[in-house]
Amino acid sequence: MATPTPAKTVHAPATAPTLTFDERLALAALAVDARINTAPLDLADVIRGPINIPAASVLQPYRTPLAALLHRAQTRILNDGWCADRLRDEQGAVCLIGAIRAEAGSRSEADDACTLLLDIVRNEFDPTAETIASWNDRQRDGHMPARILGHAASRADARGI
Repeated sequence: MATPTPAKTVHAPATAPTLTFDERLALAALAVDARINTAPLDLADVIRGPINIPAASVLQPYRTPLAALLHRAQTRILNDGWCADRLRDEQGAVCLIGAIRAEAGSRSEADDACTLLLDIVRNEFDPTAETIASWNDRQRDGHMPARILGHAASRADARGI
């Protein structure tokens, strides 16, 4: 007869002493410190002077003609100022139509931009707008006209026009 093998005794692993909150926090801080690169930052690698890049490539984010025109008109209003009740005032500020006409290459291009702009104004901002000029003249300042030009430029670009 075979002799029975003695049963193996399994011992429970020793439990680590319970750490306090402060001890766990100190260990976590050490773990974070171990992962952080503490090499000093060389600012010469970070700070750079102005770069001479052609203005058209920086300021023109759109490739489609109508979107580019609307973006240029927005830039004109932001730079030269906005006005109501006329195309241009004595200080050089322009209304929506004045900005579009100043930036358009032709009258038909300006008309196309104004048609698209009126559609966007009516569909997304003010269904009661009769014309771009009447909507422009109801604005208190240039914030909304500039905003609507940027929005129209984005829409025109998305449509590929």
